[in-house]
Amino acid sequence: MGKAHAFAYRAALAAFPDIPVPRLEMIADVDQGLAAKAAHQYGFQRSSGHWRDLVNDPNVDVVSITTPNTLHREMALAAIAAGKHVHCEKPLSPSLAHSLEMVDAAEKAGVSTQVGFNYIKNPLLKLARDMIAAGELGEITGFRGIHAEDYMHDPESPYSWRIDPVGGPGVIADLGSHIIGMARFLLGPIAEVTADVRTVVASRPVARGAAERKDVLVDDVARILVNFGRGCGGTIEANWVATGRKMQLGFEISGEKGSLVFSQERLNELLFYKAGGDARTSGYVKIEAGPQHVPYGQFCIAGGHQLGFNDLKTIEIGEFLRGIGEGRVSGPDFREAYEIQKVVEAAIAASRSRSWVKIS
Repeated sequence: MGKAHAFAYRAALAAFPDIPVPRLEMIADVDQGLAAKAAHQYGFQRSSGHWRDLVNDPNVDVVSITTPNTLHREMALAAIAAGKHVHCEKPLSPSLAHSLEMVDAAEKAGVSTQVGFNYIKNPLLKLARDMIAAGELGEITGFRGIHAEDYMHDPESPYSWRIDPVGGPGVIADLGSHIIGMARFLLGPIAEVTADVRTVVASRPVARGAAERKDVLVDDVARILVNFGRGCGGTIEANWVATGRKMQLGFEISGEKGSLVFSQERLNELLFYKAGGDARTSGYVKIEAGPQHVPYGQFCIAGGHQLGFNDLKTIEIGEFLRGIGEGRVSGPDFREAYEIQKVVEAAIAASRSRSWVKIS
């Protein structure tokens, strides 16, 4: 993620010439050698082997946090205390209470924040949200969402920070936060949930090939039933042991007048079905991303030439910097990340109690 952020800060001005000019001032890594190498590779002016040097430097105005989850809170609070604007990768922190502490600190200090839910920066997802808001699907009747990958499907892959419970829950936070955030982006707040959250791989080796193993205490699969505040229901799945899947982040939204289907595996396509047509010729229409879908044209003047992951990250960073320049929230900010985390925590509680849990 550090590389993705570095790419995005370098590309943001080229795509969005109206934003404040980003100067790549300082980069920090786990030691000075790695930091110096990264500074050379990504074009930063200076480097440090300690993150505190970066957040306390008077020439740094914006801090990006791209570390494992357990470090987010300490780094963010230090940066906020130093008056910096903060971009932090998701999830915001392992603890809901600590996330709220980060929200309160940022809002009290008046700094801008953003959290790395870059998938919703896709111009086709913005189109989908606009179509829903305009009533093109009519009353929404259902949502089916999933984020499934397979990077943890091998039971011999080593125990790591991702499955250390000190860092919070497992896939429901790591991948689930993306599809929960996407659901909220498209349809608004989730009012209540019930869930089945389970561990599939019971233990993992402490290192690749090691005989010693550690018990896995976080979830590998989460299946959630949701009711939205707008009145419709739906399902959400998060799964990092879905063998063969690399990026199945997607949704199907059904409405009285039509439906929309999207998958990050084909992120430049949105499928739209309009009800009521001739039964002989009706079906899903493929909408291909192009310059008519802002800000696609900032990257390429020709439709069908495809945006990619790093372009979405560049859109995210460009919007963040523009928001700082204009003194407004660009989102998703710390507050929205906290709201997403409330759904995660409610789903875990619902799975334990085998009941419906309302989102406060």
